[in-house]
Amino acid sequence: MTKVTVLGTGLMGAGMARSLARAGMTVTVWNRTVEKARPLEAFDIAVAEDAESAVRDADVLVTMLFDANAVDEVMTPILGTLQDHAVWAQCGTVGIEATEHLARTAESRGVAFVDAPVLGTRAPAENGQLIVLAGGPGGVRDAVTPVFDAIGSRTVWVGDQPGAGHRLKLAANAWVLSVTGATAQSVGLAKRLGVDPALFLQTIAGGTLDCGYAQLKGKSMIEGDFAVSFSLAGAMKDADLIERAADAAESDGRLMGALLGCFEAAAQGEGDPTELDMSAVIRAFT
Repeated sequence: MTKVTVLGTGLMGAGMARSLARAGMTVTVWNRTVEKARPLEAFDIAVAEDAESAVRDADVLVTMLFDANAVDEVMTPILGTLQDHAVWAQCGTVGIEATEHLARTAESRGVAFVDAPVLGTRAPAENGQLIVLAGGPGGVRDAVTPVFDAIGSRTVWVGDQPGAGHRLKLAANAWVLSVTGATAQSVGLAKRLGVDPALFLQTIAGGTLDCGYAQLKGKSMIEGDFAVSFSLAGAMKDADLIERAADAAESDGRLMGALLGCFEAAAQGEGDPTELDMSAVIRAFT
């Protein structure tokens, strides 16, 4: 039976851990705030008190931490604890440069590394319906395939080098953030012009201009329901990563820079941006 450890049981990691357990794997989790991971024990998931003991027996290690600094701080001290055959699947969105740094760190310690960011939010994570965007050598794919099959509806192997998965993830997230920002602009503009914003969503519904994500986020914006699915803090982090990647690739990153400004403006309102959905960006337009 495959033994999988998930480091980070936040918005995404908890759902991924439950999906792995449903698939019959032996799952151990660790979170910086251990008490936040305790509810997972009800799903026959072991909760470790420290990261080192959590990874010691893992066949596959999944990191789902917030950003590059968090991953580096947690993983660097414990890489030597992993079994010789263990594979590290790095699933958090941390950026291209950070991914390449983490891959070099893993290689220096003799640990197989797969760059595997996931596309999806809370509900797909809980239902095993994420899309895994993977980059890694062919020799380790068999080891991680059962894990990826458990957490995702499909896996897209982008290339055999770390960073390949992240390149596609940033391109995909640029679209996700752009749709959200554009929806907020139209909903906010309709309100300012004295038009019921629900009419905007009704007008585009079912046609070539429609988009399921626009309907989902637009409804949240109109109702002021910002229950977190993709956090506002995560949107700011990813917009910054995308803008930086665009600049490095000599692509025009101005649109993402403008979106980042909108997300930052929304974060100045009430509430912790880690606990607000990115649909709260509507605040920048109303």
